[in-house]
Amino acid sequence: MDVILRAKPTATAPGLLLRPWEKDDVAALVEAHRDPELRRWLRRSLRDEDQARDWVAWNADAWAAGTAYNFAVVERDRTGDPAGPPVGHLVVKGFSPDSPGAEVGYWTSAGGRGRGVASRALVAVSDWAFGLALPTPLRHLDLFHTVGNYASCRVAEKCGFRLDATLPADPPDHPAEGHLHRRLRPAGARGRG
Repeated sequence: MDVILRAKPTATAPGLLLRPWEKDDVAALVEAHRDPELRRWLRRSLRDEDQARDWVAWNADAWAAGTAYNFAVVERDRTGDPAGPPVGHLVVKGFSPDSPGAEVGYWTSAGGRGRGVASRALVAVSDWAFGLALPTPLRHLDLFHTVGNYASCRVAEKCGFRLDATLPADPPDHPAEGHLHRRLRPAGARGRG
């Protein structure tokens, strides 16, 4: 499944193109993961090009299997064409035939912060996920982040993900308390392929 999503420009920020990660994105991935602020909040970061290549290949397999959809977020120029390397990442994962929910996650590179990249991309991906034709339509999307990641909390709330619970630490994957935000399926959302 080849999926390309778009988010409109704002008065102060360019439009966005959301597409699957590609082999040509490896250098941008490594550069993004060098940012200490990004690494602070990620469970795992990519340290070198070999890891980034493996991650891009894994993503292609996950897309094909329908288990996770990882989107590179790229800013667009005035003509709508991609303008530079990815500035963010969005994922929808955790689909299960017997579960009414899935999980979303995101990050923004140092160069992409402060322009609404995460919030506009999150809305585009969430709307797309709620519209998927699944055996059990999604009733909710969950978003997790570490307590203290105030920027992520603001993005979640701005995009309609209400704070649902504070979760205890669960080392080693979750060494600190976390927030669970949940967005319910909009009324009237219809599945599509």
